[in-house]
Amino acid sequence: MPVAAVLAVLIGAGSAAVLAWTNPNRDDFQEHAGEQLVTLTTEELCEKQSLPMVLRLWIRDCPALVASQRETLAQLAGRLTTRWDLVIASVYVTRLGRQELLPGLRLPGAEVITVGVAGRFVLVSSETFAGGRE
Repeated sequence: MPVAAVLAVLIGAGSAAVLAWTNPNRDDFQEHAGEQLVTLTTEELCEKQSLPMVLRLWIRDCPALVASQRETLAQLAGRLTTRWDLVIASVYVTRLGRQELLPGLRLPGAEVITVGVAGRFVLVSSETFAGGRE
């Protein structure tokens, strides 16, 4: 076998081993998803003022309230996510089915596909049930 072929096999095997070692686990994903949901929920409810007027009058610091629910949002994302472990990477599919947060306030219906690889998460696809894509 030529030296270049042996070197290529060693580099490929080493790269695969590093990717397998740095493949994010389910807990890492939940933490990531919690942070993303806090950001998106803050934008949707607080900045766009989607909350009903009565709740806006009652809630003094909307971003702080949403941020205080990061762990709950992370656990929710964990329950609604399916993970496919491919050893060198993981594919996470999260399906939100319009769960009710408060009376009259529902999560949007959506499907989000995320790939975890090399210790990072990459959004692959985000689709609402209404048919819109990002």
